[in-house]
Amino acid sequence: MSMAPLPLDLEPGLYIVATPIGNLGDITLRAADVLRAAGLIAAEDTRVTAKLLARIGSDRPMVPYHDHSDSRARARLLERMRNDSVALVSDAGTPLISDPGFKLVREARAQHIPVTTIPGPCAAIAALTLAALPTDRFLFAGFVPAKAKAAADTIAELAGLDATLVFYESGSRLGRTLAALKAGLGDRPAAVAREITKAFEETVTGTLGDLAARYADAPPKGEIVIVVGPPEPAAPADAETLDAALAAAMDAQPLKTAVAEVSAALGLPRKQVYARALELRGAQ
Repeated sequence: MSMAPLPLDLEPGLYIVATPIGNLGDITLRAADVLRAAGLIAAEDTRVTAKLLARIGSDRPMVPYHDHSDSRARARLLERMRNDSVALVSDAGTPLISDPGFKLVREARAQHIPVTTIPGPCAAIAALTLAALPTDRFLFAGFVPAKAKAAADTIAELAGLDATLVFYESGSRLGRTLAALKAGLGDRPAAVAREITKAFEETVTGTLGDLAARYADAPPKGEIVIVVGPPEPAAPADAETLDAALAAAMDAQPLKTAVAEVSAALGLPRKQVYARALELRGAQ
């Protein structure tokens, strides 16, 4: 015989609640408890959240809170938080990750209202686990801008980062974005993950060029995450390159300064560069 969960007695404040990104079975026990107990739920789209609430047996009242909500809507929620518990949810995943909520959390903290996070699903993190690319350093970059010039500028800013890059994208723009990433980053290894946790979940890996060609004329449906591997390490400089760099640097500045500059520029150990600099100076 199963027993119904005991209702929580939530303290007043803001509760940031992560919800499933597709499969409703991914709701955590704690998140379900909070959504059954909160005095009010602020939802990006109340129609979407209503389906989740029905699944977990919650009848708590909802109000919309989204990108277009103004300061008056925030003020009403903040006032409610002083004496009641307010849960913030987005349509899917973790609120504030490419979703509304940042201003609400900032103002709650400024007014010394307690803020609690209820962690759970996040499409960016889920895609990283599927992509088979390095995860020791990664950057979530959101959506690439729609206009070509802005997209190129954004990608150029990211090109030198030694980290895996994570983007969100829509199916209709996927081929164009992959082509822009290839143009700005080179033909790096990448993955396209879509419909994560849903019935038609799919992860396709390859180079950015391969993926751009695959989706150029066949835009897929569903929620999409692009994961791009970090740049390949630069090939070690050859002896001729090192000698030319040292000669130019030593003509313009003291030996130690020239060695430090060349070592950093070519990615070579300082001891190796210093030893070669001494050899070149001795040969003059």
